[in-house]
Amino acid sequence: ALFRQKASDRRAAVNHYLWDDENGCYRDYDWRREEMALFSAASIVPLYVGMANHEQADRLANVVRSRLLTPGGIMATEYETGEQWDKPNGWAPLQWMAIQGFKRYGDDMLGDEIAHNWLKTVNHFYQEHHKLIEKYHISGGTPREGGGGEYPLQDGFGWTNGVVRRLIGLYGEP
Repeated sequence: ALFRQKASDRRAAVNHYLWDDENGCYRDYDWRREEMALFSAASIVPLYVGMANHEQADRLANVVRSRLLTPGGIMATEYETGEQWDKPNGWAPLQWMAIQGFKRYGDDMLGDEIAHNWLKTVNHFYQEHHKLIEKYHISGGTPREGGGGEYPLQDGFGWTNGVVRRLIGLYGEP
């Protein structure tokens, strides 16, 4: 009973501080400025962990479709800053959480679209370069190496390998 209450309290706090009802999405919260941060793919985490209600999931699906979904998967953000966790990059763990999160709430169509888009991206890059990498440039055009960051792009990155292997198991090779 204690942990159920704590989970309920946490869900209430997440929805109070992080749900942006006006825009239909979750956002990070800047405690210093006491304001919501910019929209990002982190918005799908409450779906992945089952904290949203179905109305929130439906509204968030519309926002993700219109602002983050590309033919290559979902971008980390819609803001091009040159940082690695922003547009134009797509990351395997964000794809996985989005796929599973939307499917958890019954939006199989969006989950499957993200999965197929991501598999096509990774496959296209693999066919040309014979390797998987940690992040991909997925904003328009041909998928290529993602950029930004404080270190060189990593080959054979574990979470990319794991997500792609599981998606191929679920969906088959693209």
